Amino acid sequence: MIKSFLLFFLVIETFLAFIFYQYEKIEEEHLKENLFLEMKNYSFFFDDNRFDIDIVANKENRPPYELFMDDTSLYILVPMPESPQDMLKVYYPKNAFTKQVAQLREGILYQFLFLTLLALIISLLFSFYALSPLRKSLSLLETFIKDIIHDLNTPISNILINLKMMDAKNEEVESITRSAKAISMLHNNLNAYLEKSKSESERFMLREAVEEQAAFFAPMYHYLQWHIDVDERILLTDRNAFGRIIYNLLSNACKYNTSGGFIRIETTGDMLVISNSSHGVKEPDKVFERFYKESERGLGIGLHIVKVLSEQLKIKTELTVEGKIVKVTLHLSKVTLK
Repeated sequence: MIKSFLLFFLVIETFLAFIFYQYEKIEEEHLKENLFLEMKNYSFFFDDNRFDIDIVANKENRPPYELFMDDTSLYILVPMPESPQDMLKVYYPKNAFTKQVAQLREGILYQFLFLTLLALIISLLFSFYALSPLRKSLSLLETFIKDIIHDLNTPISNILINLKMMDAKNEEVESITRSAKAISMLHNNLNAYLEKSKSESERFMLREAVEEQAAFFAPMYHYLQWHIDVDERILLTDRNAFGRIIYNLLSNACKYNTSGGFIRIETTGDMLVISNSSHGVKEPDKVFERFYKESERGLGIGLHIVKVLSEQLKIKTELTVEGKIVKVTLHLSKVTLK
């Protein structure tokens, strides 16, 4: 909406600026033309105290009855039949003419500002009108997605419950379980994206939360070198939300890793650091923005969800890129039990 408003407003302002620029030039010419006619009339009747006269020699052979301007005045030259070598100079002070031009420009400026305000209002109304169908469509789409998410909750839960009752050592069952958990986490991500739920704090071990998510991804990305060195500290925060943060960070680290690359998860002081090899990041400052992605893969909401959830849990999140190594740092000082 902001872009469409600015674009429409810019078009109107450019058009108004061009029109008023031409209008100012025309009005200034009209001012000179009126002054010329008044001077010419004065040369016959001498009945206007705004003008003065002088007798000058026409050394430059300037034509009569044309408006001229010098450093001090605007003037016309009138022939004198009794003295052909001399001319009657009718002149008007230039500073008085400059004041008239300033008053003219001030009036035009007020008109321009008034029309600018009008253009601002029109641009806003146009933006609301033009984007109204889009807003309705997005609202319907959001409602549709919410309904789908709600309907998916029951079958996903049933699948996971039934998988727990089956032989966990069976490779096919394990594969189905991982896929079902991936769908479940995607379901939770979409639900978190659309609905802001209140966080519920609980005590849990940081290492357990990290290893739980790492255990989910490690079998699928077995070609990566995994290194986990996380201490036994206890956190007091929303475990489910924290788990989704780790899940999305590891999902991103795995999907955009290199063949034979690595993933390191370690604690340093009050920080949890997740680093991974990668093909590089083009615009690190944008990675947490909603729908931003540097390839065709994914929805572009994973790291945005990390940002949203981190802010809810009061966990400061930083991303740094050192060559081909991407490092995400979570500051846990506000959620760590001392």
